Amino acid sequence: MKKALITGITGQDGSYLAELLIAKGYEVHGIIRRSSLPNTGRIDHLLSDAEVAESVLFLHHGDLSDSSRLVSLVTQIEPDEVYNLAAQSHVRVSFDEPELTGETTGLGSVKLLEALRISGSRARFYQASSSEMFGASPPPQNEETPFYPRSPYGAAKVFSYWMTKNYRESYGLFATNGILFNHESPRRGETFVTRKITRAVARIKAGLQTKLYLGNLDAERDWGYAPEYVNAMWLMLQADHPDDFVVATGTRYKVRDFAEMAFGHVGLDWEEFVDFDERYLRPAEVDSLVGDSSKASELTGWKPKVIAPELAKIMVEADLEILNSPGSTWVDEATFV
Repeated sequence: MKKALITGITGQDGSYLAELLIAKGYEVHGIIRRSSLPNTGRIDHLLSDAEVAESVLFLHHGDLSDSSRLVSLVTQIEPDEVYNLAAQSHVRVSFDEPELTGETTGLGSVKLLEALRISGSRARFYQASSSEMFGASPPPQNEETPFYPRSPYGAAKVFSYWMTKNYRESYGLFATNGILFNHESPRRGETFVTRKITRAVARIKAGLQTKLYLGNLDAERDWGYAPEYVNAMWLMLQADHPDDFVVATGTRYKVRDFAEMAFGHVGLDWEEFVDFDERYLRPAEVDSLVGDSSKASELTGWKPKVIAPELAKIMVEADLEILNSPGSTWVDEATFV
């Protein structure tokens, strides 16, 4: 039985990756931060399965800021594969907390790479890189496109990307960068724009909300489906050699397009409900991110299936189901910007 260690297992990607690896027969270990409130909502369905929780899924308290704990965990678990998905991952928030973003999203990856090196681990390492690294570079972006990050988050990811390559070339680690473009799902955090839109659609349809406030409606993104993207992560670590791969659908839609598709799914005109609010603008905007994943398709066999129109429907349907479920605790739209 192969063993995998996942940082960020309680996030969107971490939860889908845990499901995928368990289905493939892995023993999965996840690192979670200590919290006074439960923070395992996305994997509770796995933890509630006694057979899974007792035999193939194990959680360990830890943090990417704690180097000694990372060394201890890598030595104790002896993983075959390590997936570094943990980060401060909200681009807008990174402008408010640039130092924290640098510490977690940037230096955290180095501490995990060092843990592998110091412990002598031969685990295959996956670094969650991001399309935000390309920033102002014009689309379509591929593995040869220059990086031009436009946020502390993007800059921190660039640092992690190059450190991953450095450890691969300096120490012979099987260290791979997955440069994933925007990927969404019903498990997406509620402050990310796609989920903010689909959540509002459900609430407006139910008469619980009257307006949705958004920032840059003309930002173009290449939106894919998170469960498909975690499969790409796994495929990268099954390759004969470590490398760097762009993962994207190759399609482009504006934020206004996603809003139109989401509202249209329930028979509403988005323009009647969406208003602009400058508080949601970033200090430096990224106008267009559209990926070219030809290399990943050729070398790993990965191909996307779900693109934005179907994705919007999937997410709206999920949010309608959540809203209509017994004990729903949804309240008014969050005021954090």
